[in-house]
Amino acid sequence: MKIKVEKEKIINALRKLEGIEIVVEDANDAKEAVELILAREDLFGDGDYAKPKDVSVTHMQEYRDSSVDYKILYLIDFIFEDDVVLGAKASFIKKLQDFFNKS
Repeated sequence: MKIKVEKEKIINALRKLEGIEIVVEDANDAKEAVELILAREDLFGDGDYAKPKDVSVTHMQEYRDSSVDYKILYLIDFIFEDDVVLGAKASFIKKLQDFFNKS
């Protein structure tokens, strides 16, 4: 399962969670930031969800009205174990998206 997250939301989420200001220049930086976020056990609490076994991050640009007006996004692909049910995957992604949207 994949989601798109704006660069600023990743930065703000890590600032809120860890109290650190990071610079995200590329997909590797974004992956490290996402892995730091996912390492926080208290973020997700109890529930019917499953954490992914791995995460893949790809850099994207989404253009608004012109070729110079764009925002940087990262496509985050969550790789789960084969036996994880779809509902548990969706629950995990919803909690993570809610966290990014509150940051």
